[in-house]
Amino acid sequence: MSETNRKPKLTGHEVIQGYLKTIDGSPGVYRMLDEKGAVLYVGKARNLKARVSSYARPTGHSPRIARMIRDTASMMFLTTRTETEALLLEQNLIKQLKPRYNVLLRDDKSFPNILISREHGFPQIKKHRGAKKEKGDYFGPFASAGAVNRTLNQLQKVFLLRNCSDSTFESRTRPCLLYQIKRCSGPCVDLISEDEYGALVKDAQQFLRGRTTRVQETLAAEMQEASEAMEFERAAALRDRLRALTFVQGSQSVNPAGVSEADVIALHVEGGQACVQVFFIRANQNWGNRDYYPRTGAGADVREIMQAFVGQFYDNKD
Repeated sequence: MSETNRKPKLTGHEVIQGYLKTIDGSPGVYRMLDEKGAVLYVGKARNLKARVSSYARPTGHSPRIARMIRDTASMMFLTTRTETEALLLEQNLIKQLKPRYNVLLRDDKSFPNILISREHGFPQIKKHRGAKKEKGDYFGPFASAGAVNRTLNQLQKVFLLRNCSDSTFESRTRPCLLYQIKRCSGPCVDLISEDEYGALVKDAQQFLRGRTTRVQETLAAEMQEASEAMEFERAAALRDRLRALTFVQGSQSVNPAGVSEADVIALHVEGGQACVQVFFIRANQNWGNRDYYPRTGAGADVREIMQAFVGQFYDNKD
């Protein structure tokens, strides 16, 4: 009885060459798998055949890509109607499968916003994270909960908007501590009219949209009028609000020439580790920054790390 000779299973560029006969120039997503069926890499292409043919070459690859090709025992393909669809599918598969050779963004938390609710006659200002289902005006995103809290703290000093829940608001019979320390105007016990409170809300919205000069001018004019009318207590309160506004501007302003809204992304790679910093500029103000340390996909280069980071960072973001 003679033993049947088995041919060794093809891997690397030879097995990839075999797939070139089965695909065309459609956009889509490809997966490279090892001999155990584990996904090594997920990629997208405007032209699948052209992209896969680049892996079929035996030479001319970086050490990382050469290792990935060497370990490839099979491939899978999904065609899409457009390159945009391919990009979205690629990012979803990377997050789901976490392939060894892909760059992977580890932190996928949603960013906090400031919400001025419009579900009550006296709108509430508060921190919000997640789906924007509540009726109101959203401002953000901010880099962290801490950045939102610091901004809210200063905004309460300037605009005196309530942060209590609607149920707490309805049950109050006396002013709360925030009113006593001049961080709320006391709408819960009728210490301010709905129209006057609405003017404060409008000023806060103007500020959060970057129209700070108009708000400053209004406060300064009101302070001058109160002083001339010898309403010194009111003038002092307006002065404190003006100082708080100046402090907020000083701590957040970055003076970007002609840039009112942007995400500034910086990348540094050293010793196989990557650090990405994202700065949030909204309404001509710096609303904080956050650092990320993506998995670098077994030695991906700077261009691929940045491209993968941007794709995953903005996936599913409003």
